[in-house]
Amino acid sequence: MVEQTMIILGWIVIGIIATRLYKVQLEKPLIWKVIVVLLIGLFTFSINLDYFGHVIQIPILPLGVWLLYVFLSKNKEKWQKYRSFAWLGFGANFILLIFLLVGIPINNLLYPGNDPSTYISNVKGAYIINTHPTANEVSLVTEKLAASLQGAVQKDYYSDSWYNEIYMEPIKKTERFPYILANTLPKWGSGIRATIFLENNGKGILITSQEKQLYFQTKQSLFEEGNK
Repeated sequence: MVEQTMIILGWIVIGIIATRLYKVQLEKPLIWKVIVVLLIGLFTFSINLDYFGHVIQIPILPLGVWLLYVFLSKNKEKWQKYRSFAWLGFGANFILLIFLLVGIPINNLLYPGNDPSTYISNVKGAYIINTHPTANEVSLVTEKLAASLQGAVQKDYYSDSWYNEIYMEPIKKTERFPYILANTLPKWGSGIRATIFLENNGKGILITSQEKQLYFQTKQSLFEEGNK
């Protein structure tokens, strides 16, 4: 995913800065201690904010730097040796935040979260799996699936009412989504993992990922005519 790539780039920048700080030190500190100090410096008091549907952390207080100061300030030379790395750890939060703030919009642009083709891109080997006794024996028409995704319309997802319809009403015991669409691939590079459910009429697509659930309807059934 783009966000992960940007985080990696952020860490590369942090590594470059740490290397330059290390080189200008007259008395070279131990590398493993530099890494430990840097990681402790990352520890902060932060606030969470919503940004394009993602929770991001805004660093406020450098708790890690304060902790290091308490333990190292007794020896002024040692504190002077590691102080810049401690503050780099705190500053690393902002470096990673900047890269993340840039990466999230780019990711949303490349992989729109409300576009079914983001989750279902390659359907060449797709097939359906019956998951409920009320499911009929149907065949998936992959050509219809590929074409229907372009014109699929997003609808509201009524999880509570659908659950009550199936399990709370004694007369109706028909599963609304008795099929799983298997062996599909998301858009390349998205890194998205989702389970795709198909509605019993062949016209509804329910996409369930770790972040959200999306429900789409197609104009025509995705099942072979006569087997719905």
